Order: sequence, then C-alpha cells, then structure tokens
Amino acid sequence: MARNADLHIRIDPETKTGAEHLFSVFGITITDAVIMFLRQSLLVGGLPFEVRQPYYNAETEAAMQEARDISSGKIKTKQYTSFKEFLADVEDDGADV
Repeated sequence: MARNADLHIRIDPETKTGAEHLFSVFGITITDAVIMFLRQSLLVGGLPFEVRQPYYNAETEAAMQEARDISSGKIKTKQYTSFKEFLADVEDDGADV
C-alpha cells in the first residue's frame, strides 16, 4: 500500500500565489493547508466552516457596486495631490467630512 496518494487540483494563478503567501506566514505550504482542511473535514464530518450565501442590505450592496464601478473605471473619481486640497474641495461643496 502506498504511503501517499496524489491529489491534483487546478486553480487560478492569483489564488495560488495568494494562498502561498498567506500560508507562508504560518510556516506551512499549500499541501499542508489542504491536508489540514481534509483532516478537519473528516473530524467534523463535513466542511469545517459554515457555507452560506452572504446577505448584505441594500445600502451595502449599492456601496459594493459603486466600488466595483470605480475600480473598473466605469465611475471617474476626483483625485487630489494633498489632503489640504481635498479639504478645500469638501469645504467648497459644503459637505461634512
């Protein structure tokens, strides 16, 4: 009987790199993390975390969509070269900071 079994998974490079950096902080590899996940799954008899669809209220959903639109360039934002410049603009608009 083999001492180890191979497990092959496909994952996007960004997720892999992010996971490698995260786990390196703990001194473990992705392989170590996967083994820990599988063992914990067996221990609890299922996924070792709650799986549910996140719920956000309408205001949070709108803010998240606005952030996505800003990051994609769909919404143009003002840019400032200094905090002073920002404060002057806010004061000119009469808005509260």
